[in-house]
Amino acid sequence: MEIKKTTPTNTVTRKLADLDKETGNIYKTVNIIARRANQIAVELKTELNRKLADFSSPSDTMEETFENREQIEISRYYERLPKPTLIATEEFVEGDLFYKDDAEKK
Repeated sequence: MEIKKTTPTNTVTRKLADLDKETGNIYKTVNIIARRANQIAVELKTELNRKLADFSSPSDTMEETFENREQIEISRYYERLPKPTLIATEEFVEGDLFYKDDAEKK
């Protein structure tokens, strides 16, 4: 998953009027951002698990587990990434997020 360099790593205070401008309802906006954040979290978790699976062997036990420098660097990289909610909010604000409004169908 690619994360833009402009995505903040810390919490950013935003105006509610700016967030609900597109949907007309702050609750819809929060719901859209939350759903996208869940998708991002799942993507990042599977990506991390796939990379860390390369370092594990089926014969490892708790006593035999040792620290691998590359494994630690991969874990640190994912720890430094912005939180999924920040990524999703940035995507929404920049207009990169696609969503459907179910109310328009009725």
